[in-house]
Amino acid sequence: MESSSRQEQIKNILLRNRVIAIVGLSKEAEKDSHKVAAYLQRSGYRIIPVNPFVDEVLAEKSYKSLLDIPPEIQKTIEIVDIFRKTADVPTVVDQVIQLRLVWVKPLVVWMQVGIINEEAAQRARQAGIIVVMDRCLMVEYAAFHRAGPISIGGR
Repeated sequence: MESSSRQEQIKNILLRNRVIAIVGLSKEAEKDSHKVAAYLQRSGYRIIPVNPFVDEVLAEKSYKSLLDIPPEIQKTIEIVDIFRKTADVPTVVDQVIQLRLVWVKPLVVWMQVGIINEEAAQRARQAGIIVVMDRCLMVEYAAFHRAGPISIGGR
């Protein structure tokens, strides 16, 4: 069973941070990343899509990487939600660390369900970034807002 302090930390992340860059956000509505982003957007979060293969998702301009986001937007990113293969996580975390050196943000790296990379997580923590792994941002948000159980992709 998870500690109440970890649950409290997750709750605080979700309540205090409103701007989320979603790396790997698909424009396909049936994909988990799209469902999560749409839900979070409807819940009042600002979504910044990061996907080199699409121009726009959920009426928001998409960027090729975190480093391709314009500085005036980069400095607002509080959470980076990763929907990429575990092997891609180190590159994303390197970009998050680069942004943090300039803007003192992002504050959180969030790896979605099934994504665990301890080495990248340790590098992020050493840079002062909070890390959440193997958790769904949407499910955690819904749990704290008593929105009832949410299921995506059979999870």
